[in-house]
Amino acid sequence: MTLNLQNRQQLLAILAIGTVALLVCDRLVFSPLTRTWKARAARIAELKKSVTQGSTLLAREDAIRTRWDTMRTNTLPVQMSESEGQLVKAFDRWSQDSRIGISAIRPQAKRAAEDYATLECRVDAFGTLSDLTRFLYDIERDPLGLRVEVVEVTSRDNSGQQLTVGLQVSGLVLNPSETP
Repeated sequence: MTLNLQNRQQLLAILAIGTVALLVCDRLVFSPLTRTWKARAARIAELKKSVTQGSTLLAREDAIRTRWDTMRTNTLPVQMSESEGQLVKAFDRWSQDSRIGISAIRPQAKRAAEDYATLECRVDAFGTLSDLTRFLYDIERDPLGLRVEVVEVTSRDNSGQQLTVGLQVSGLVLNPSETP
């Protein structure tokens, strides 16, 4: 019986040592390897996403370059007075095409960086819904480098037939540092 008890104790000791060894292996080997593997898999997924985005950009290179060239050639002139004049003429043309009235145009130059600036312009106009819709369409369709940032529409009468629109438009001016 002692032999059997001694074998049992040895077996339990071996199991205890094996369990401790497995726990140590888990803490020192398996867990760090698992974390490293997951981090590596996440990094590989991120890199694959970057490669896919890069491939998409390369495939669209001609379209992007054409769009940039169009944007660059349709920016406002470097001289702010010329830019303001061009913008006022454009608003006059759009208002005549859409048969709306413009009550105010207030341009203001803002330097954003060394290589570009923006000409922000606040415009107040009035007309019917269809006329104002046509006016906004003409602004967005024009190749001039403008972006409509704010549109505020209010009614001038109780029936809503006459509307007032307040626009904030910004135009792109490239290379303003070249101005004397």
